[in-house]
This record gives sequence, C-alpha cells and structure tokens, in this order.
Amino acid sequence: MIKGKKQAEYSAKNINVLKGLEAVRKRPAMYIGDVSSRGLHHLVNEVVDNSIDEALAGYCDNIEVQINKDGSVSVTDNGRGIPVDMHPVEKRSALEVVMTVLHAGGKFDKSSYKVSGGLHGVGVSVVNALSGWLKVEVKREGKLFFQEYRKGAPVKPVKEIGKTKRGESGTTVTFIPDADIFNVTEFRFDILAERMRELAYLNKNITIKIKDERNGGEEATFQFKGGLIEFVKYLDAAREPLHKTIYIEGEKDNTPVEIAFQYTESYAENLFSYVNNINTHEGGTHLVGFKTALTRTLNNYAYKNGLIKEGKITLTGDDFREGLTGVISVKVAEPQFEGQTKTKLGNSETKSAVETLVGEKLAEFLEENPPVGRKIIEKCLRAAEAREAARKARDLSRRKNALDNMNLPGKLADCSITDPEHCEIYIVEGDSAGGSAKQGRDRKFQAILPLRGKILNVEKAKLNKILENNEIRAMISAIGAGLGAEFDHAQARYGKIILMTDADVDGSHIRTLLLTFLYRHMKDLITAGKVYIAQPPLYKIKKGKEEFYAYDEIERDKIIKRLKVNGKEKKQVEENIEEEVVNEEKETKGLVISRYKGLGEMNPEQLWSTTMNPETRTILQVTLESAANADKIFETLMGDEVEPRKEFIEKHAKYANLDV
Repeated sequence: MIKGKKQAEYSAKNINVLKGLEAVRKRPAMYIGDVSSRGLHHLVNEVVDNSIDEALAGYCDNIEVQINKDGSVSVTDNGRGIPVDMHPVEKRSALEVVMTVLHAGGKFDKSSYKVSGGLHGVGVSVVNALSGWLKVEVKREGKLFFQEYRKGAPVKPVKEIGKTKRGESGTTVTFIPDADIFNVTEFRFDILAERMRELAYLNKNITIKIKDERNGGEEATFQFKGGLIEFVKYLDAAREPLHKTIYIEGEKDNTPVEIAFQYTESYAENLFSYVNNINTHEGGTHLVGFKTALTRTLNNYAYKNGLIKEGKITLTGDDFREGLTGVISVKVAEPQFEGQTKTKLGNSETKSAVETLVGEKLAEFLEENPPVGRKIIEKCLRAAEAREAARKARDLSRRKNALDNMNLPGKLADCSITDPEHCEIYIVEGDSAGGSAKQGRDRKFQAILPLRGKILNVEKAKLNKILENNEIRAMISAIGAGLGAEFDHAQARYGKIILMTDADVDGSHIRTLLLTFLYRHMKDLITAGKVYIAQPPLYKIKKGKEEFYAYDEIERDKIIKRLKVNGKEKKQVEENIEEEVVNEEKETKGLVISRYKGLGEMNPEQLWSTTMNPETRTILQVTLESAANADKIFETLMGDEVEPRKEFIEKHAKYANLDV
C-alpha cells in the first residue's frame, strides 16, 4: 500500500453485474465503435445484416430501408420472419430472446445459416439497447406478430395482431436512436444508400430499396444482375479501362469465391476484399491468395508467349497490380478475423481456395483472349519501367542527402522526444502558418512541417514523377516509413499525422491533395488510425476578459446566446459579422467578434490554445469506413474525367460549407 494513501473499501458489494442489455447502454462504443455519426449509421447496418443473412440462406430477395418523418428508420425484408414460438430454455418468445439477449440468434446454428455477416454476433439486440424505442413486426405462418421495446426493455409480451396473405413472411424492425446516448441522431440518406448499394453489388439476386420520407423524399433502388462486374464498372466510372471485366466464380473446399477485376490506364492499385459481405479493410488470406495467383499466372503467361525476354526485366507483384481494380468476395462458414480493426481474414484454407481457383480460371481466360493478355503484360512492363526510374530517383536522393541530418527535410521543426507513440507531426499549409505553429507548439512532442503551395495530384502521376515533387519528398522523409510497396507504418516517426490547412476553398483543395497522396501511397497510416485533420476555429468571441472560440456558426450562436445577447441584438451581431472584414475585430453589444480566414492570421498563442493543445483542441481521425467508396471519390475528384466530378459536386454541394 502506498504510504499516506487511505485504502478505499473494495469488497463483493463493489462488484457490479450488468444484466440484460445494461452493458451495451453503459459502454455503447464497445459494440458499435462510437456514439457519433459512424455508430449511428451502424445501427441500420446491423438490422440490414440480419436480412442479408436470410438472403444468403436463400429465403429473402427483397429488402426495404426507410427513413421516417419522425427520424426513425424501418427495415423490412421478405425472409422467413424471426421465430416467435416459446424458447425451450428462456421460457419466453424467441423473438424477445433475439431482441434482448446478446449473442442470441440463429447465426450460431449452422443448420439455420451456413454463413452470416457481422463480426460479433450481437446484432439487433444492440440496436434495441441503444434505441429510445423499437418496434418489430413478424409475418410468419399466416399470422402477424408485434412487440414494442423502450430502451431495450419489452413493453409487453409478443402478441398476435392480425393475419397475413398466403405465403407471406418477413420481418420489419422500426427504431429511433436514443438521444441520451448518441451525439448525433439524424440519419444521412447518402451514407445509408452507399452501404445498400455495396450490399446489392455483393448479392446480385437481391433488390434493396431505400427511401427518405423527410424533406425531399429522396429514394433509390439497387439491383445489379451483373453483381461484381457492375461493381467494378461503378468503381472505374472515372477511369479508362484496358479491357472488359474479367469474372471468376466457383467453389473450392466448400468456399464460394467470386471475383471481378480489370486493368485501367490509371496508376493506382484498387483491390477491395469482402468476407460474408464484410469489407475486410486490412485484407487477409483471401486477398493474399488472389495476389499470389495473379502474379504467378501472368508471369508464366508472359514468359510462355515471349512477351518478356529472359534477363531483360523482372516483373514484381506491384507491377502486375498497377492500374488494377478488383473486388474479391468469399463466403466462409467460420471466419477468423484479426488485425488492427478485426477486419483481416486469417483462415489459411481460404488462401488455398482462392489461389487455386484464380490460377485455373485466369490461365484459361488468357489462353482464350490473347489480345487482352498482351495488353495487360504491356501495362505491367510500363509499370516496371516507371518503378525502376523511381528506384534510381530514390537512390540518387539518398546519396545527395546522406549527410543531411539523417535525410530529414531542412524546413522540418522536429520534436525532442523520439518515441513515435508520443510524437505528432503537423503538416501545415504555408510558411506563415508554419511559423506560428513552430512558435506555438510544445517542442517536446510536436513537430511542424510547413508545405509551400499545392502538392502534386498523385492520382494523375507515375511514381517517378511523384518522387520529383519537393513537398512530397519532404513528407516522405519526415514520416520516415518509406513509400508504396516499401511502406511500413510501424516505422513511422510519429504516432499522429495531423493535416492543418486553412478553412477556405484552397485549404480544402490542399487537404484533399494530401489525403489523396496518403491514401494512395501510405494507406496503412489511415487504416492504423494515425491520420487526423486539425479543426481551427472560425470565430473568436470576446466579452470583457473572457474569450471563446467557435468552430462553426451553430457553435458561435450558442456562445452568443450563453453570453445573454437577446434576439434583436443577436441579429445585429450576425449582420455585423457578415459585413466585417475577415479577422477584423468589431465590437457589437459588448461582444468583440473576430472571424478568421487563414491559420497565418492567428498568433502562436491562439493557434496553440485552439488547434494544437491536446487538452482543448478538436481533431478528426481519418477512417476508411468504405474503402471502395473512398477510392471512387478520390478518383472522381482527382482523376482526368470532368463529367463525373461535375456530377459529384452538384449532388453533394448541399453538404459543403462554403461560408469561410
């Protein structure tokens, strides 16, 4: 016992046992990731996953998702309907057991579901626990059953409320998120629609409809008979394909495998892998099997047909995947997940199944389509030439900078400690902001790397051209973990990479360029959760000696209201803000309001207290919720095709804040 410290009572009565769904409500982030927008939308995905499992079992082909006027969401399917009869052990309706008991459901019985989605088997009971209210209707055996829950607890037992048409079956779950738990309770149609689209591509025999009953009445229907072939076309809408999509489907060792891929004129590798409809961001054995078979089969074909001369050049796996877009989908009865986010498949038998099937089918395709085979090998040879040029450029750079402070860029203001987990680097737009950041930072653990102007758009450039860009080379040197195939995020010199740009259009463009570079060439930094976006304030409100910072107009108005400015005065304050010169301090009704435009307009103390102090700052972590969607957005915004970019901007302009 520590001297002088009084021992707190610690006995059996201090041991808390959370019953039923209490544990979920107590620690919701353990089950759904977080209680912000990501976790909110995950609730819908959990309910839809149940319907998809019915489809995988062959009992459902229609799913409807509806955002209702009151903010609730309804998910309806035409599956078998959740069983409602008495559970032999629990002595209550099986429906109530499924809705109120963790790890309860048919997914653990392989006679009911051969394969199923979801990672933890908690599913709809977690949705129920985190809902203000939830209602479920089940159509089964000619009858309609109903039960309602409040914050996870049943209001009344399951009851029969009507009859159904002959042969009609299915389940409807309607719920509203609990405002006491979630920071955000408003569902976004576009976020839900993107996941529904993805599921429809992965399950070509299913029709998924989504409708928003709120203002506008937006709706969409997703049904893709072409399945993964159409998925690849969708991903490559802004790229120029070299050939028609190659499609492989079959089953090896009781593992159904479905793959579609094609080469394009782009330079990025875009492979997306799924297990039981789960996006495996970190890959796994199924992806390794595909890559191994692709490299071996194409290499053998090239030598066999004299497309590569002995001793002339050696193609690597990276060369064979440059410009490749592909989707690998497998169905595994007992998936074993591992990795940073538990989305990396570890089943060794799956690698063998995918490798064997791809090797056989791709070899057949190449023999039957020699013009396509020749185009692919020519593309790979060009990639190898660019790789060799990039290697020479790297070697030259290393020789030039051998004595230059361990190759670190001269404009980097490094931190004093060397433990990466306790270090962070701010990549800052402009020398002015960089100067303020260098003066305001905590030199012990914060490094500053100012960048001049806009970096190269890597979406349109080969690797050797990328390495010629001074700003990109500075980032590569500062981060210190390599690039592309050589990249190892574990070697990064900093635990946090924080992008800090101005809150204007140019700043947004620079941030997008930086994210494009990191996504394409240092993607593991993002999947490892090391990339963040700084959130500098837009306003400073001062009253007397008190200062407050607001990061948007909503927060500004809350501060004004808190400072007891009445409605008439608030309107006058807003009018004066609109009229004032950016960052000019102006006194209105006792309030001094400053509106910032650029980071460089803040002095070091302000930058530290608002944007860099870990105790007071807000930083957004960059995640890959949907890698396929992220890839498409980067290609749309940064690629060569103008029309897709125009359509994207027109569709999503309503979500942009241009008042900066």
